[in-house]
Amino acid sequence: MGDRGASKPSYGSISSPPSPGPERAPPGGTYLSQKIAIPDTESGTFSLRKLWAFTGPGFLMSIAFLDPGNIESDLQAGAAAGFKLLWVLLWATVLGLLCQRLAARLGVVTGKDLGEICHLYYPKVPRILLWLTMELAIVGSDMQEVIGTAIAFNLLSARRIPLWGGVLITIVDTFFFLFLDNYGLRKLEAFFGLLITIMALTFGYEYVVARPEQAALLRGLFLPSCSGCGQAELLQAVGIVGAIIMPHNIYLHSALVKSREIDRTRRADVREANMYFLIEASIALCVSFIINLSVMAVFGQAFYQQTNQAAHSLCANSSLHSYANTFPADNHTASVDIYRGGVILGCLFGPAALYIWAVGLLAAGQSSTMTGTYAGQFVMEGFLRLRWSRFARVLLTRSCAILPTVLVAVFRDLRDLSGLNDLLNVAQSLLAEQGCQCLHHGADLCHQPLLRGQLPVQPPSPCLLRPRGPAGCRLPGPHYLPGLDLLHCTRSSLPGPQLPPALPVRAP
Repeated sequence: MGDRGASKPSYGSISSPPSPGPERAPPGGTYLSQKIAIPDTESGTFSLRKLWAFTGPGFLMSIAFLDPGNIESDLQAGAAAGFKLLWVLLWATVLGLLCQRLAARLGVVTGKDLGEICHLYYPKVPRILLWLTMELAIVGSDMQEVIGTAIAFNLLSARRIPLWGGVLITIVDTFFFLFLDNYGLRKLEAFFGLLITIMALTFGYEYVVARPEQAALLRGLFLPSCSGCGQAELLQAVGIVGAIIMPHNIYLHSALVKSREIDRTRRADVREANMYFLIEASIALCVSFIINLSVMAVFGQAFYQQTNQAAHSLCANSSLHSYANTFPADNHTASVDIYRGGVILGCLFGPAALYIWAVGLLAAGQSSTMTGTYAGQFVMEGFLRLRWSRFARVLLTRSCAILPTVLVAVFRDLRDLSGLNDLLNVAQSLLAEQGCQCLHHGADLCHQPLLRGQLPVQPPSPCLLRPRGPAGCRLPGPHYLPGLDLLHCTRSSLPGPQLPPALPVRAP
């Protein structure tokens, strides 16, 4: 944060000890080492200049909606159910926007991300368990990105680079891209915007050449039904939700919004920041939804109820006849993954479609790898107060992700990699519940009227905060939160978090 209003109390903020002098980037600093100033404009009017200044965190967050796990979930849902599950994609994206909106507001109001809030709120044992859960989610997501990137290299090289070779390449390219943030925050955000543009152009091209039936697409998008669906379609629906609502992405977004200078002593500035971040996140998730919709629609049109024999014959009679053995010559319903998806697009619409698909897949894998690294840094620093360099952080995550992935790539086959991707998507849907539950508790720590943009004229009388258990049940006894300054409690000038004065708790 800048120096504006540094000496004033801030509404709903969780205060840290003041630091002398201007902020400097710490050794091995993260994305938040630089702050973006917000231009002054006329109060109460919408400003494109301000929207542009707030633009960035939402698009970085939206990349988690476009990782290779999402792409595979989209194409498999389209191949298994046609257009019948488009409405699941739509409402999962809406639910994701609601979660990300709460995460952004938490960061704006308190000045701390969700991991730091959990550090203040939870006792040590559940805090460590929650951190381990989030680390597993990040490693699982990184495994999907490694798989997608390896398959992209395999397709782009016309199978000259084996899958295990593509996995090993991801070790090098990740460290190369991580040095981009040394060139400034806005340039880094612009690079992420470029990767999203590449995905939009490549997957949009596939949509144009496939020409899905628009009437059936609109029915599947707005009519929530799935006639004739069974276990396979249910699995794909769960996978869509798990691929969209990524648990660690909630922690990421609550930290990214801290990169903007917001004067939390001014109620109008906080309310305005919440509004602009909501607009930016809505635009970003609208773009990601269109990309996901394009992928699902393409495979719902081109691959729904296709047999292996039909796909084999199609490739055998195309210019990519060497890929015909990708599909066995039998009458079983063909299964599809991000590798076979690229192959069938190339067989249907020409080699250009295959290479364009691989470029989009590569952009998805690289961009989501970088945001996953940032999420890991924020989670570790928030939960454990442990600061690592970017190099050490990505080395830990990528090592945990690459070891099982390279073993599967070497000793098994592509179908096992695809099955691993499906399993990770379903696991993410289970872990997402924990992330949303933490977000609910974190939102309780904020001043609730402030979260709704309804600040009181006068701050309420001080009281101790009682945490809420499941279903709104109060936990026994008062709960003291070190360093919490929601209600302007007086703090000691000594460094480090201080206990607020003991005050009686009002009866519920």
